[in-house]
Amino acid sequence: MAPIAFLARSRRFVGPQNYKSISTFVHLHQEAQLAEPPMTPPALPPNPATGSPRYNENWRNPTSASLAGEGALIPVGLGFLQHTTAAKMQVLSQSLDAQGLMNHFAGWMTLRRWEDMKQLFELWIRSLDKNGKPNKPDVNLYNHYLRANFMIGASAGELLDLVAQMDDFGILPNTASYNLVLKAMQKAGETLAAERLIERMLQTGKEYKESLPDDESYDLVIGMLLSTNQIDSALKYIDLTLKSGYMLSMKAFVDCVRICVSNVRLDTLVSIIERCKKTDQNKSLCPDWRICNYIADVAMQSDNSELTYYSLEFIAKWIARGEAAKPPVLLSVDEGLVISALGTAGRTYNSKLLDGSWAVLKRSLRQKKVPNPESYLGKIYAHANLGNLQKAFSTLHECETAHGNSNQEDGEDLFSPFHTLNPLVTACSKNGFVTLDSVYYQLENLSQGDVPYKSVAALNCVILGCANIWDVDRAYQTFSAIDSSFGLIPNIHSYNALICAFGKLSKRDEAVKVFEHFVALGVKPNATTYSLLIDAHLIKRDPKAALSVIDEMVDLRCAEDVSCQVFSISLPLALCGASPFVKYGQLFWA
Repeated sequence: MAPIAFLARSRRFVGPQNYKSISTFVHLHQEAQLAEPPMTPPALPPNPATGSPRYNENWRNPTSASLAGEGALIPVGLGFLQHTTAAKMQVLSQSLDAQGLMNHFAGWMTLRRWEDMKQLFELWIRSLDKNGKPNKPDVNLYNHYLRANFMIGASAGELLDLVAQMDDFGILPNTASYNLVLKAMQKAGETLAAERLIERMLQTGKEYKESLPDDESYDLVIGMLLSTNQIDSALKYIDLTLKSGYMLSMKAFVDCVRICVSNVRLDTLVSIIERCKKTDQNKSLCPDWRICNYIADVAMQSDNSELTYYSLEFIAKWIARGEAAKPPVLLSVDEGLVISALGTAGRTYNSKLLDGSWAVLKRSLRQKKVPNPESYLGKIYAHANLGNLQKAFSTLHECETAHGNSNQEDGEDLFSPFHTLNPLVTACSKNGFVTLDSVYYQLENLSQGDVPYKSVAALNCVILGCANIWDVDRAYQTFSAIDSSFGLIPNIHSYNALICAFGKLSKRDEAVKVFEHFVALGVKPNATTYSLLIDAHLIKRDPKAALSVIDEMVDLRCAEDVSCQVFSISLPLALCGASPFVKYGQLFWA
């Protein structure tokens, strides 16, 4: 009962239960409010190790730290580690900055310590600098690393991989980087890959000038292309070399000579030389003396006048350099080479080559001796073919002054219009009597000048020129003028030219009279005289008279090459039915 009584007594403390509603509505409709999106915190500053792919390998890495010989942070000098080579490398990698490492590499390069350079660089990029940041190489320092790999035999592919890794350090490869790869490609003979790489250099160089090819780049590619006979592709890069203002290396030029000659591409070689001459850097291009003579010899065999001229120009440069040296080195060109060059000038009608050849010869002789007769004759031949008769006769005058009393070993006189001077005769009669009369009047004027020039050899050319155009009247008048107008004495060549003029017009009797006349004067006939007489008899179809002339030749033994001249008339005699000719053949060939 006690509990009930307690409750009865406590009733007065409980307040009245008067409840009031918060809202006048019976039911209140409520919706959940959406939460605000979480705020994104601001980004952290960039990683100070940016540019070093080795950051995770060297920053508080317990694995590397446990390796005492490679990544230990405990100083080696405190006695905890042994003084091994690897430990020393580790100390160097931690104590050197980029410039110090460059200087260290400079000393090792002279000692060819390529393996040590490679190892030290790889340790250095795993180490931290004095600020606690990973070491970051520049392009020059990385190129030392590339060179070390190349020198220890890394392949071109391996070097390309290393070049690609430069991007991890935030550096771009420059020309020196690519050149090391090109050298590896050259060593392996990877010509196509080298050509692609230099094209890549040209493309990237449009945006980054430091990666454009230089003279070494072009030289490497040109050498590889020439070694595989890809002349046209090599010519493309030679053009780029010259347009870029670089000098073509001597090795590349010599290779061009070798390949162009072996492939008979002399015009291509001329084109290369001409392009080199147009640039200031390559104007002084001059191969060695042996190559100059080789180019000249090949060019003259092919009658390439332009290449011959350039080879003589190179030779002239060497002569000038030798004279300017201290002490002087006196170089001289072989005169036979100049004679061949003069012949090439005459055959190709190149006056520039003619003048250049003669200038080189005169400089080589240095006024200590006169040119040989063959040189003068080569110059006369060239001038005559060019149609410059005035210079041709002037050269004849020089030759007569220098070698007026010389005789050739074969018995024919040096100034024979039938042999040595025949190109001049042909040039005089090229336009008929107009040219012949012009030459004659010029000779007549020169004979009356202050320093008179009178030449039987020149007049003989006019006489034989008249004979070549079948004008015996002009030939006879010119022959008579030798004595009457010029006060000279006709020689055997004068009489031979007159015999030739009569013989061509079937005037055998007159030709024989000319022969009898000069024999009576004591002039000795030569082999050409008898050959002309034989021709005169054969034109009249008189083989017996021709054979009588041969008998006289045999008896006189006027020339050792009589046998050759006798056999040159074998066919006409056979046509005439001269069977006795057989005994002469047996006589000379016995």
